[in-house]
Amino acid sequence: MSSIGAVIVSLLIAGCASRPALAKDEPKWVEVHSTHFTVLTDAGEKRGREVALRMEQMRAVFGQLILKDKLKMSVPITIVALKSDKQYGLVAPAKQSTAAGFYVPGTDRIYIVLNLFEADPWRAVAHSLAHYYLNYNYPPVQGWFDEGLAEYFGSIYIGKQVELGGDPELLAEWHEDALDDLGMRRDPKVPQSLTQLVSSPVWISMPDLFTMKHDESGTREGAHNTLYYAQAWMVVHYLVNKNKMPEAGTYFDLVVNRKTPVDKAMVQAFDMSPTQMEETVKTYFSSLSGLGIALDQAKKPVATPADIPQPDHLPLPFGADDIGMTVSPVKEEDASAVVEDVMARIPEHRDQALHDLQRLAADPKDNEAARRGLAWDDIRQKRYDAASEELEKATDLNPRDPWIWYYRSVMKYRQAQAARQEMKGLANMMQDLRAVTDWYPDLADAYNMLGMARVEGGGVNSALEAQKLAIALSPRNVEYQFNLGQIYVAGKKWDLAREVFTRLKEGTDRTAAAAAKQQLADLDTLQKYGVRPQREGENESPAGAGSAPSAGSGPTEKAAQGKATQDQDEDADAAPKPAPVKPGTTGPVQFLKGKIVSSDCSRTPEATVTILSGMTTYKMHASDYKSLVIIGQDQFSCEWSNLLVSVNYRAVGKNAGELVSIEVR
Repeated sequence: MSSIGAVIVSLLIAGCASRPALAKDEPKWVEVHSTHFTVLTDAGEKRGREVALRMEQMRAVFGQLILKDKLKMSVPITIVALKSDKQYGLVAPAKQSTAAGFYVPGTDRIYIVLNLFEADPWRAVAHSLAHYYLNYNYPPVQGWFDEGLAEYFGSIYIGKQVELGGDPELLAEWHEDALDDLGMRRDPKVPQSLTQLVSSPVWISMPDLFTMKHDESGTREGAHNTLYYAQAWMVVHYLVNKNKMPEAGTYFDLVVNRKTPVDKAMVQAFDMSPTQMEETVKTYFSSLSGLGIALDQAKKPVATPADIPQPDHLPLPFGADDIGMTVSPVKEEDASAVVEDVMARIPEHRDQALHDLQRLAADPKDNEAARRGLAWDDIRQKRYDAASEELEKATDLNPRDPWIWYYRSVMKYRQAQAARQEMKGLANMMQDLRAVTDWYPDLADAYNMLGMARVEGGGVNSALEAQKLAIALSPRNVEYQFNLGQIYVAGKKWDLAREVFTRLKEGTDRTAAAAAKQQLADLDTLQKYGVRPQREGENESPAGAGSAPSAGSGPTEKAAQGKATQDQDEDADAAPKPAPVKPGTTGPVQFLKGKIVSSDCSRTPEATVTILSGMTTYKMHASDYKSLVIIGQDQFSCEWSNLLVSVNYRAVGKNAGELVSIEVR
């Protein structure tokens, strides 16, 4: 077949001739749910449970390394574990077709694809997982720490105990092929391992290492076989094994928060000058004789990574009997839709994968998962009308799918950003987001969108609550922090807003820094006169999604792009072109108590509400009364009269305004 997806399905049906046929009552695909992971596999329940167990164990070990009892997982992770080496090769990007697994970043979910034909394939994604956990559980720090810890964790091996600290870039010179034959690796230009690199008599000076600019997201990395990675690995190796991670936290507080120079911060935190610390780490490296033994061992034929010794050993955090799992069968067409969704996020497979998703959706039975996959691609490509159509069809098939609620909200949020206008269907959006946070309480993006929706609806305090939750779940995301500043502005908390924007202006993200600089320049005028200064060719945007920097400006989106997906996601540096501002869509939100005298809906979906407050009559307009935020009643009624209400509105002329929300008292 010409279709890769069809080939995959065909391979699954045909299976391998050397393997026993499945029992009639055994499902082809199963989904295993553990506490923190979803595993979709065609290798049977036993292997699916093993994958989930290893991922849970790795998660627990990383928590121990950064001294956290509980790790936040602010973007859901789905693991696709494939039993066939050939099938895995069809799904994987060309550069990773020989790896045992690969990591597909995303702002909606993370996909991890494993080749179960290989031994311990989860080790292949340990480095990427380390960056994932750091992004959501550790404040922004210098790049050497992130890369050093990711390399240290990348050596993890789990058997009867946990082994760590080996050289993650050390390759055995012998390789076992698909026929179980051992042979020398063909590439004569095998790069130096970290052990070989750090054995160099000349090191990067500690101040230079600590101040090198580096993308901390973990997805725009080059080769790891450099002195930068090797030295960062050994410094973190030393910190972990000498129980100096608390001192590392002190150092980062000094450097990042208090702006202390690196050399002085090292003395205060570690009680060592940069030169002393370099010599101390070099001495520590010399004491790790096991690394040299492993280097020699790698030149001999070995069957498994377990044959290469590692210096650090930890007890298993728990076993298979200590965690709960549920297993359910998955229809082949639904499993195929998930695989195609993975491939649609890989540039070299995208076109074919979208074709196959469309084929699945066109099947007489239709396919909700395929519709979702198509909708997400449309959202990423800013084709919002097409995304809306796909989500409507998906809703018809399964209206209770939380992914649909989430994607609908993302679509409205990004559409408002692109047009620099208010979000459409605000009340329904907030309802969807509350349901999403009930389904996945750690989903940081849902709280961010909920915060911006609430401030647009006039609820500053509830917006602050949601936005602070988003930042707690994703402390490195500058978009969420920028939005917090916007909410402070809407609530006239000027000093807090200045603090946020000043911090962003001095940060390393250039897009956010430029946006924060403009906010700071506007604050004095806004505080004094209630409106922003107007620049030539520029219009003021509403206090909501339309005023936030592009969704691509934060580390979350950077982690979702990477080299594998950067040409598919939003352009992080391109500011959307301002749209003409409609009266009543900008300016401060004002509050009014009174009584509805009459409601005129003769120009549906518009409505004009006459409100009597004291001795003054106000004419309040709603461009779409079905989208109004209504509190105290299910929805707006054109029959309302003689009703006590409180309203939030933006003034349009004298005694007139554009409604934001109505609370029935």
